[in-house]
Amino acid sequence: MRDFIKKIASNFFTTSNIFFTIAMAVVLYPPSRIWVLRQMSFSPSLEKVEENKFISNYNWDLKGLNAADVNFSEFKGKVIFLNFWATWCPPCVAELSYIQSFYNDYKDKVVFISLSNEKWSEINSFFKQNEYDFPVYQHKNTTLKDLPNVSSIPRTFIIDKKGNIRIDKTGAADWNSNSFRNQIDELLK
Repeated sequence: MRDFIKKIASNFFTTSNIFFTIAMAVVLYPPSRIWVLRQMSFSPSLEKVEENKFISNYNWDLKGLNAADVNFSEFKGKVIFLNFWATWCPPCVAELSYIQSFYNDYKDKVVFISLSNEKWSEINSFFKQNEYDFPVYQHKNTTLKDLPNVSSIPRTFIIDKKGNIRIDKTGAADWNSNSFRNQIDELLK
């Protein structure tokens, strides 16, 4: 009986050591943390129009970091992918490869507005390292009045052609899934 208990205890401590080591790797090693966040990212779903907030005033000046300066009103009547993020934010970084893949295929159909408060030198270095090229902007002096307050990132809004906020997602998401692309295709019709 004593040998049996020692064997169980030995297996338990070996198993718990393995789980502890994996947990520490996820917590301490950023690439593994990002991998875990990607695995937990799901495709968001469109909300019904009746349940949505609405953008009525599109007047919002944006400073382009790797794109021309724009006023958000230029995009009225188009499907808009509006994302708030930062390079230091693990959930943000986890979803950026999905955003880039989605951008590669939809850049001529959907307006991409990616907002960050970081310096362009930091973003540019990060973009070169990860081979990203979607457009990045900063607020000039105003914010979009009809947009819900953004207090945590990543935060993404999908705005339809009529100004309805169809997705309001906080946290990492799979923006490149087939189900999300199908929903966007419906909005583009």
